[in-house]
Amino acid sequence: MKKRNAWLGLILLALLLGAGGRALWLWLDRPIERVSIRGEWEYVSADYLRTQLAPLVQEATWLSADLGELRQRALRIGWLSEVRISREWPNALVFELVEQTPVARWNDDFLLNPQGESFAFAPLAVPQGLPDLAGPTGSGEEVLTYYRRLTPHFQGLSLSLSQLRLEPRGAWRLQLSNGAWVMLGRRQHEIRLARLSASWQRELAQVGDHIRYIDLRYPNGVAVAWHGESDFAEEDEE
Repeated sequence: MKKRNAWLGLILLALLLGAGGRALWLWLDRPIERVSIRGEWEYVSADYLRTQLAPLVQEATWLSADLGELRQRALRIGWLSEVRISREWPNALVFELVEQTPVARWNDDFLLNPQGESFAFAPLAVPQGLPDLAGPTGSGEEVLTYYRRLTPHFQGLSLSLSQLRLEPRGAWRLQLSNGAWVMLGRRQHEIRLARLSASWQRELAQVGDHIRYIDLRYPNGVAVAWHGESDFAEEDEE
């Protein structure tokens, strides 16, 4: 009989603890009333981030909120490269946010980060002074890498690149800081760039502001189109 009473006592204690734990959980699992954001940002503002994050926690509760899922949803905000979330007593979530670093504009509607990954910039404005890059979907890293390779070459000619384009068929074209376009094509890039450097240093630098196009796709020379002239025919050459 005593043994039976002991078991009943343990069962009652377990039920009381369970009921108490359930009540404690419900008391703690209250709606989220405050969202704190932390970080250092150059391009985004705290107000913008709060506006973007508010819908994510609108119906969440403090203990039941899935922080991993919230993090993945927050990373869909284009300007964020890293998100860390923690709970803060009694009813707040803390978001530690790292913004993307834009290094180039990409296909008009996107920006590239230093890894060549694209992200949407809207509704914010595009930062000033970024090069304009473009290419097929998924080629951001390739185009950015080639832009970085080309930059010191043109710096040696006292030029910079304002645009770089990778065409769907694999041809490259670029725009110099003076507005002239250079048709580089699909192959023999080093040879063609060396030919451009020689021509630029020899004579083209003096008339650079009058150049519309420089076509390097010829086997043994450079074709130049000038402002005020009709377009020359683009060869179907690599």
